[in-house]
Amino acid sequence: MKASAFRPILPALIVAALSCGCATGPMPDPGRNLTDAQCRDLTAIAAHAPPTRQSNASELAALRRAGYDPSPWYDPYYPDDLQAAQRLVDYWYRMECVLARSG
Repeated sequence: MKASAFRPILPALIVAALSCGCATGPMPDPGRNLTDAQCRDLTAIAAHAPPTRQSNASELAALRRAGYDPSPWYDPYYPDDLQAAQRLVDYWYRMECVLARSG
C-alpha cells in the first residue's frame, strides 16, 4: 500500500487529536488560558521544585498556547518569541492562578 493512501486520513486524525485535547492535555475552562494543573505546575516551577516531566509538559503547553512554536529548526526570532510567550504566560499566571488563590 502506498503512503499516499494515508494522506486523506492524516488531517482528520490531527483535527480529532486537537479537538479532544489529546495532543495538549485538558483544555482550560472557557475564559481561561491556563488549566488548574498548569497553575499548580507553574507554581512548583516558580518555587524551584525539582523539575518533573509533567511540569515541563505543562510549561511547554502554556508557552505553545501563548504562541511559541519550538519546532522550527532555525528560528530567526529566537529568543525574542520565546521571551514574549513567557511574558504572556506570566501575565496569565498572575491573573488566573495567583488571583484565583487569593480571591
